[in-house]
Amino acid sequence: MADHRATGTAPVRRMQVQVNGQPFRVIEPGRGPVVLFCHGFPDTAETWRSQMDAVAEAGYRAVALDMRGFGGSYAPADVNLYSALHTVGDMVGVLDALDIPSAVLVGHDWGADHAQRAMVLRPDRFRAIVSVSIPFTPRREMSAWDQIRKQGLGDRYYAFDMMKPGSEARFGPAERTIPSALYWLSASPPPGTGWDPTDPVRHMLRPAPVTVPDWADPDYVRHNIGAFAKTGFHGGLNYYRAAQATFDLMAAFKGMLIRQPSLYIWGAEDSLCQLFHPTTPSLEELRRNAPGLVDQVRLEGVGHWPQHEAADRVNAELVKFLGTMNAS
Repeated sequence: MADHRATGTAPVRRMQVQVNGQPFRVIEPGRGPVVLFCHGFPDTAETWRSQMDAVAEAGYRAVALDMRGFGGSYAPADVNLYSALHTVGDMVGVLDALDIPSAVLVGHDWGADHAQRAMVLRPDRFRAIVSVSIPFTPRREMSAWDQIRKQGLGDRYYAFDMMKPGSEARFGPAERTIPSALYWLSASPPPGTGWDPTDPVRHMLRPAPVTVPDWADPDYVRHNIGAFAKTGFHGGLNYYRAAQATFDLMAAFKGMLIRQPSLYIWGAEDSLCQLFHPTTPSLEELRRNAPGLVDQVRLEGVGHWPQHEAADRVNAELVKFLGTMNAS
């Protein structure tokens, strides 16, 4: 059953759809060519409301799903059901459920990583991508996780702690940890105090000095707290635990590049991006992995949440990218 309510500037439908036999929560405003939004951890489809309003106003149909394991969507307990092959199947299944032949993908964090795999796996269904906070890296001979261990960071890199059994306990209660993750991963903390993915002392779950950062919509924060209070964090953390399974299952796609049009948006104060590329990469460097890259957008004074911390700029760049694609 669809829930028709106006939030922001565009009428929004919130509904449950059947995707490969399982329920997924979907929200959508607008009409026109489709843009499919994929969120990361710890988040829900509501993270994209500003961007969805912007593209709907520009003449597009914006669709966002609560990804597998999050919010109102299918959340299997089995870790092995969270590989990118499964989530790409969810993305294709959402298109099928809504009778959509193809879409442009927009992804953030894990949503960007899995959307990038979708570009490689199903170029017939996904014609372009905007990656937020995560640059694309093709499947290599060695996994990113083994590379990090080789660099001597196996005991320090945050994701290995997230993979451990029982790590969910550290993320409760949601009313404390959701504000913490939003604050510490952003550019709001004083210099030298924010989240550092290789420093366990500067972890994301420290108590935040504010309940809602000034750049975040309070309704969005309340929604996410309520969502994780209901579901817990097991499903979201399974994305970390399934990372090796994704690497193993993508062996046939080793070295495959993203050749469709793409855009990379990232925050200059995002410590994860600083780890991926300690200096600003050139377009030539980025195009080695994504030959269709149109541009990159470095956002000064912005951390890991560009869709919130710099919503107007992200919206403008997104609409510009979509318009460039249509013109071509």
